[in-house]
Amino acid sequence: MSRIGKKTIQILAGVEVKIENQTIVVKGPKGELKMEICPEIRASIINNEIKISPFKTSKKTNALWGLTRALVFNMVKGTSQGFEKKLQLEGIGFKAKIEGEELILNVGFSHPVKVKQPNGIKFLVEKNIINISGINKEMVGQISAKIRAIKPPEPYKGKGIRYFGELVKIKAGKKVVSSGS
Repeated sequence: MSRIGKKTIQILAGVEVKIENQTIVVKGPKGELKMEICPEIRASIINNEIKISPFKTSKKTNALWGLTRALVFNMVKGTSQGFEKKLQLEGIGFKAKIEGEELILNVGFSHPVKVKQPNGIKFLVEKNIINISGINKEMVGQISAKIRAIKPPEPYKGKGIRYFGELVKIKAGKKVVSSGS
């Protein structure tokens, strides 16, 4: 039995949910998301709550049950509130700016790195902080990881792109050995 899968999902105010065959459509003030669920899982709406339940019982079905519930919960939350991740630029001369639909990063390479803004994702740059927001949690996390991978924080000076509030362990560099004579 899945502990997560057993929980019902409260439908928030202003959010509309439709279940047609194996497709769940969630509309909210921020946008609309669609998802196909596995044939082993059933979804139903009871008293303004979404209930996810397994059709068959197997080890795979229990895993999909909890996963499906989490994904539907993220759809409801994303269409009503949205998701955001913040990245922080750390290093001398490291800059980020937005030009049209692209995020341009100057992070110590000989050329600026351009990241195209996908549909449903918004970039906002304030000083050395990049704010990535959207209604799809998976896309927000994926584009954040992709931007961070351009220049991850290095362990000696901590320069690079890191998640806001991420702690980077700084290693001690090589120590100069003094001669005894």
